[in-house]
Amino acid sequence: MPARVESTPSLPGLSPVAGRPLIARFDGGQLSSDGGLLVLGEVERRLGLAERLAACIDDPRAPERVRHGLAAVLRFRMLMIAAGYEDGNDADTLRHDPIFKLALDHLPEDAALCSQPTISRLENLPGPRALLRMARAMVELYCGSFRQVPRRIVLDVDDTFDAAHGAQQLRLFNAHYDDYGFQPIVVFDGEGRPIAAMLRPACRPDGREARALLRRVVREIRSHWPRVEILIRADSHYCAPEVLDFCRAEGLDFILGVASTTTLRRHVEALEQSTAARHATTSEADKLRRYKEFYDGAGSWSRVERVIARVEASAQGTDTRFVVTNLSGSPRALYERSHCRRGRAENHLKAWKRHLAADRTSCCRASANQFRLMLHTGAYWLFWSLRRLMPKRSVWRVAQFDTLRLRLVKLATRVVALKTRVMLRLPSTCPDQAILRLALERLPRLLC
Repeated sequence: MPARVESTPSLPGLSPVAGRPLIARFDGGQLSSDGGLLVLGEVERRLGLAERLAACIDDPRAPERVRHGLAAVLRFRMLMIAAGYEDGNDADTLRHDPIFKLALDHLPEDAALCSQPTISRLENLPGPRALLRMARAMVELYCGSFRQVPRRIVLDVDDTFDAAHGAQQLRLFNAHYDDYGFQPIVVFDGEGRPIAAMLRPACRPDGREARALLRRVVREIRSHWPRVEILIRADSHYCAPEVLDFCRAEGLDFILGVASTTTLRRHVEALEQSTAARHATTSEADKLRRYKEFYDGAGSWSRVERVIARVEASAQGTDTRFVVTNLSGSPRALYERSHCRRGRAENHLKAWKRHLAADRTSCCRASANQFRLMLHTGAYWLFWSLRRLMPKRSVWRVAQFDTLRLRLVKLATRVVALKTRVMLRLPSTCPDQAILRLALERLPRLLC
């Protein structure tokens, strides 16, 4: 009998159990650690995300020589990101993974999926016009995610720092972060749906830049919903005269943070003193909040605006914040029920950036990095849509994306390809069998 040749060496350093040695090798055959990825694949098919983006890109390749279509490459890349493989180099191994093949309509024994060089060439393919078409497609996807036209939507505008990975286009030194990088602007709606993401240098956006982005987003949304009411919500970065004038001209509501100035503080000096004195005499209250409204305007503004001041006294001292708005209502209700909910956008940014590695903008060209932002936004859509399928009052409806990945996607699976069917052997001890079954049963509820 010929000697048996082991395909892979065993893992060293494992302690024996009950006197028996543990031998571990990567030779299990048709196995995958991402069995739940098939659910995300079904979500992607329902949304048609890869097809939407691929339709915006002109493919210069000869059709008779194409082995991997643009939609297939996009689908593979977004599923990789969703599964936690944000590095394109992982495609050289994952292209043989049976679950990834099934998610892309390939049988386990079929030819391998696209490689890392193919993905890199695709990332550098779209030009400015293609990227604009893709941005419109993302807004179209957003509008198609509603069962009926909403009466009113909220657009949360924010930006985040993205460290550069070398001498890349658009990189800029930011003194606050003491690093070179980018500072993309991202727009979510009030429920966490992503709408737009724009790559830009790592500096504070000025009024003209913010107005240009809002103009494109608002006009694209209104091309689908002409009569929808829109509320713009953002921090003081975006309280510029160009933004205020644009909101007035387009009939938009707005509630924007305003940086504190000596002129604004003159309006609340007496309120700050009285609030601090009242807090000192009240031992029960941890914090004391009071509100005031007045009309004022910076010298660069075209008119005075309604300003709401929130004065808070605590053991640490007095803290005052200002917002400008054209909404009607009591100052307390506007600040606490409307403006403070802007903090949810920071959680959406966290999910987009930390859980889906949207800051992996390591390409040399700015257009390729902009394309990457869209790919990571597409992966965000997959998890957001999956979470939307969960019961409203369950913890799954508010679970973080990394929790969904860990509990529902990272499932060990043995793939057995038979003549008439493909069997997926999932762990019998999986604690989340019921929620996976429920998500697949509710999949027809997703809109596209």
